Amino acid sequence: MNKNARLIFDELHRLYPNPRPELDFSNPYETLVATILSAQCTDKRVNEVTPALFRDYPNPAAMAAAEPETIHEYVKSCGFKSKAVNIVNACRMIESRFGGEVPHTMEELTSLPGVGRKTANVVLAFAFGIPAFPVDTHVFRLSHRLGLSDGATPEQVEKDVTAFLPREEWSDTHHCLILHGRRVCHARKPECAACTLRPWCPSNEG
Repeated sequence: MNKNARLIFDELHRLYPNPRPELDFSNPYETLVATILSAQCTDKRVNEVTPALFRDYPNPAAMAAAEPETIHEYVKSCGFKSKAVNIVNACRMIESRFGGEVPHTMEELTSLPGVGRKTANVVLAFAFGIPAFPVDTHVFRLSHRLGLSDGATPEQVEKDVTAFLPREEWSDTHHCLILHGRRVCHARKPECAACTLRPWCPSNEG
């Protein structure tokens, strides 16, 4: 862990006070579906398709009764047809195994089709308020660039960063890293000269 990690985290929280998800959702079911759709897709695009989807399929029971081909017509601009298949099958499992309620443990969530650790962490953090640190591509990239982890997998990065941070900071720090990755520390050409983290960043090119 970068010896200046605490300074980095403090500056991120100063830059992005009260960070919030950019996906639109209002309950655990919507959180789960929107997060599955967001894989390799922009939040903006997901937010364009989910209003009609949630209007016509407002809960797991309605989604479980649908056919994947029908759901794909709503969400095909978000990418792979497998997303629609996973959403429908996840809701069918929610109905059959979890009484129609989205589960709220890592083990149960990751038993659902299409739900990996990152998606489960998003649901835990933002649907149930349980401290979690989802590692998406932005968080993975910035954690390496900032010297917060050299983990080869998202799970190792999650373990490294959360070992340092207080639990109550996990979710907000996740969002801060995403926002900084989208606005400043871009994948191909980071804006190091404009970055206020550069005094403590081992990858600083500015």
